[in-house]
Amino acid sequence: MPTALVTGATAGIGLEFARQLAARGHDLVLVARDTARLETVAGDLQATYGVGAEVLTADLVDREQLAVVEERVASLDRPVDVLVNNAGFGLKKRFGDNDVEQEQAMLDVLVVAVMRLSHAALGAMSGRGRGGIINVSSVAAFLPRGSYSAAKAYVNSFGAWAAHEYRPKGVTVTTLCPGFTKTEFHERMSVRRGSGYLWLEADFLVSKCLSDFDKGKAMSVPGGQYKVITAATRMVPTRVAQRFQDIGRK
Repeated sequence: MPTALVTGATAGIGLEFARQLAARGHDLVLVARDTARLETVAGDLQATYGVGAEVLTADLVDREQLAVVEERVASLDRPVDVLVNNAGFGLKKRFGDNDVEQEQAMLDVLVVAVMRLSHAALGAMSGRGRGGIINVSSVAAFLPRGSYSAAKAYVNSFGAWAAHEYRPKGVTVTTLCPGFTKTEFHERMSVRRGSGYLWLEADFLVSKCLSDFDKGKAMSVPGGQYKVITAATRMVPTRVAQRFQDIGRK
């Protein structure tokens, strides 16, 4: 059975990736900071889908703990066929109002961990001539919304390059750009979750992404409304787009 490693696997988009990959018959390596919650999720997925579910506790801000995950991704004896770089968080305040260590931690998870785990995966997968990576970015990458958007813009740019570079070597790299999604993400920021046409369900989001991944697409933007928004950002001046930076903060 193929194996998928998912970071941030105990809630939200990561948990939904774990569920849908398990339904496809993938054994799982579940990565998050909370061991008890990981074990609960692993047990539920094993019981529901009859797959293997390995628990790997790690805080991706900690370079030593991240190295353990890198080693698991790069394993040749127990290959990881699909890597889902999903772990992440946001900061409610503006850049200058956040403590610099908070900003550093966010950068470590959104950029450094994605880069290092992708490096580990691409080496192993290209050597085998097969495999795939899904990097969870954000529609925010297309908008000027501080350091979070800047970090996600890195993920988009890196993913576009990696998809082109490694496709001939049998590796698919898909960058997922979610819009507002009904998960715990906003609650952890102490931001009220909204409703309406801009808010997507996680199961829809992940299903569309996996369909795009199957087709070998370099980027997945689920939801027609977000396809329109991302296309429009290419034509809207930065000074105009900045007026919308408080959407989703309150």
